[in-house]
Amino acid sequence: MKFADRYQQFMKEQKEEVPVIRLSNLKAVLKNCEIKDMHPKDRNTEEDCDCPVCDRTFFPSILKDMSVVVNFFNKRARELLDSHSASGFKKYILRLKRKLKLKASHENMIKEAQDLVGYATITAFAIQKILKKYDKVHCSKKGQRFKYQAQTMKLELLKSPWLLELMAFHINVSKNSDESKTIWFVDFSLHKDDEHRPMFLVNLPHSIELNLDLTCPICLDTVFDPVSLTCSHILCHMCACSVASVTIVEGLRAATSAKKCPICRKGGVFGGAVQLAELSMLLSRSMPKYWKGRLQRERQERIKQAKEFWESECRSFLEHE
Repeated sequence: MKFADRYQQFMKEQKEEVPVIRLSNLKAVLKNCEIKDMHPKDRNTEEDCDCPVCDRTFFPSILKDMSVVVNFFNKRARELLDSHSASGFKKYILRLKRKLKLKASHENMIKEAQDLVGYATITAFAIQKILKKYDKVHCSKKGQRFKYQAQTMKLELLKSPWLLELMAFHINVSKNSDESKTIWFVDFSLHKDDEHRPMFLVNLPHSIELNLDLTCPICLDTVFDPVSLTCSHILCHMCACSVASVTIVEGLRAATSAKKCPICRKGGVFGGAVQLAELSMLLSRSMPKYWKGRLQRERQERIKQAKEFWESECRSFLEHE
């Protein structure tokens, strides 16, 4: 079965209508391209690689589809994970909003997480394949450059923090957290390397690996209360606040756009950071001794920062009186 047919079949099997990448429309654009009928020797210059006719239709169309797909995936994943990590009355309200029966909610949540991981993965491959087809037709690298541009626009599904959270969630709800899990030919698990550092291993089809080192680049220890910056790099929450020059009370949203990621040096990556609650839960279960000691140290530092922050606020208020 061709990939396009497999993609369409997967989407039809979903319980509800979901946004898709309209591969047939994009293929129709490339099929009618005039450049593809030219001899390779006649289109070996940079000017001939450009195709204004295709570009006016192809890239705006796929960009629109990607935006809708990514927004849908992020929203659904966030709602699902919020209903799992919430507690008390808030958890009850969230599950009512999601129209899940409380007795069957656990099974429904696992199934929805599996569907979302499969949805994100197969859609990411659909995007990669159609961009490769564009480059093949035009003998160019514009499709590859567009892929990198999509990453800067936070439209890369395979680097979405919500995809990582869904995988961690699936391990958390399983009986054996050390067991490798598989969803739609995607294998993922939490392992430790030879130096006992935790690694989140993700094996995708076509021998693609997305292995995440869960060592914080700031404190050089296992990430604690991890957050994913908008550039996809993962830090401890406290370490991220330190780099962003904000207190734990102010939070990362208070960080200015001038503050840069300590790894890739991109600016404005702290305001939209995502709290990785499921990954934090997974690490706490797999490293209980470390987590308990780190929690005690973090609690002391948080109390200290909160005290200093509010003392400063009080002094500032009194000075203006």
